[in-house]
Order: sequence, then C-alpha cells, then structure tokens
Amino acid sequence: MRRSYLLILILVLVSPIFGVIGAEMVGYHEPLDVAAELIGLGESEPIWTGIFPDYTVPGVPDVIGYVISGFVGVGVLLLPALLRGRRD
Repeated sequence: MRRSYLLILILVLVSPIFGVIGAEMVGYHEPLDVAAELIGLGESEPIWTGIFPDYTVPGVPDVIGYVISGFVGVGVLLLPALLRGRRD
C-alpha cells in the first residue's frame, strides 16, 4: 500500500507540469471554457465552478493551487475508501 500512496503523491506533485505549465506552453484551453466563450458567457457570469475554479486557490500561485486541489480531490476519493476499510 505504501508504494501506491507514494505513486499518488508523486503524480499529484508532477500534475502541474501537464495541467499548468504544459497547457500554457501549447496554448491549451478547457473545452467548456471554449464553449462558454462561443455562446457568449464571460468570466463574470455566475456559473458553477466547483470548490476550486480552474484548479486554483485564491492568493496562491497557480502551480501550488493545482497541487492543493489535487490533494483535495485524492482525499475526497481515498478517505471514504480508507474509512470503510477500517470498519470491515
């Protein structure tokens, strides 16, 4: 199990390379953002963006926010499984 946790840790820590740095290098835009722009929705329009809009944390650099949101996402998925495993 420790190797699995280590792999998850490594993947979350390197995810900004693909999600932030690489996306900026190639000019990638989220398909939903492109669709919203095509139909005239601006950034100021109130639409559901989840807990961390664009995987960022206000007041923190994008790369760090991406890692924080990754850990939150992993926790949301992993914590219930771990708690259920302890009960059985």
